[in-house]
Parts: sequence; C-alpha cells; structure tokens
Amino acid sequence: METAQSGRQAAPGARTAFARFVLCGGGVGLASSFAVAALAAWISWGLANALITALSTLLATELHARFTFGAGRHATWRQHVQSAGSAAASYAVTCAAMLVLHQLNPAPGAMIEQGVYLSASALAGVARFAALRLVVFARTTRPVRATATATPTPTVPAARATAPAVPAELCRAA
Repeated sequence: METAQSGRQAAPGARTAFARFVLCGGGVGLASSFAVAALAAWISWGLANALITALSTLLATELHARFTFGAGRHATWRQHVQSAGSAAASYAVTCAAMLVLHQLNPAPGAMIEQGVYLSASALAGVARFAALRLVVFARTTRPVRATATATPTPTVPAARATAPAVPAELCRAA
C-alpha cells in the first residue's frame, strides 16, 4: 500500500522483511556458494569469492530495495555503497572461516568447504540483515518545513469542518 505523501510502499514488519531477506539473500547466497566453488577451479578461491561477492551484492541489493524492505524501486547509489560495506564485512567473515578451515584441514572435501562457507555466510547474513534494515533501507520521516512565504491556512470553525483536512503542501501546488 502506498502513502499519498511519500509515494512509497509501507515498510513490512521485521518478520516479513526477515523472511523476504532469507528468500532473496539466501537464494542469491546459495547460488553464489556454488558459483564460488566452480570459479575457484580456475582462479584462486579468494579472488573467486571477491568477484562473486561483488556481483551477488549488486543483485541482492536490488532485490532488497524492491522486495525485502518494501521500497518498490531501484536501490540508490548510497544504498549500494552502504550495502557494499556490509558485504565487505561478510566477505571478511567467509574468508576468515575458510582460512581457519584450511589451517585445520589442508585438504577438506567439497561438502565440508560448502558447510563451513554456508555457515559463515548465514552468520554474516543475520548481521547484514540488521545493518540493511536499520541503516541502509531505514525509513525516516522528515518534518515538513514551513516557508516564510507560505500563506497561513484560514481556520474553519469546528461546526463547519466536514471534510478531512488537506495537507498544506498539497494546497501550494497551484
């Protein structure tokens, strides 16, 4: 549902947003984990992870802007940059997890690597959800500023006021 003044959809509740985040971000993350594994066969794992993380962050940010957090429009450059910051932290978490795994087991199997990678991604994902919801896609209401040239709205006696009040900014359009 859109509001008349902002033209944006109402923000979903935390549970709905988290479910959408898991669906969108988790789907992109799951596909990314397989893409990283496939690309790592040709280039280093760190470079593969960096490339896939960059591409998946762009895709996920668009999905989150349009669907997860209810904006219903493209993500702004500011949102992409802020989202990239949280993705960089996620990248560091997944790299650290994989480095620890390879220190403990120099030749882990693909299933163990996938399990560690997906576990680290899930942990980072919960923190990323909080950052995106509370910072990147947070909705703030800006107070309407009165201008010095605005004409004061005449007062109507309460007995004659039958129609709902029209916001002053809509009256100034003429």
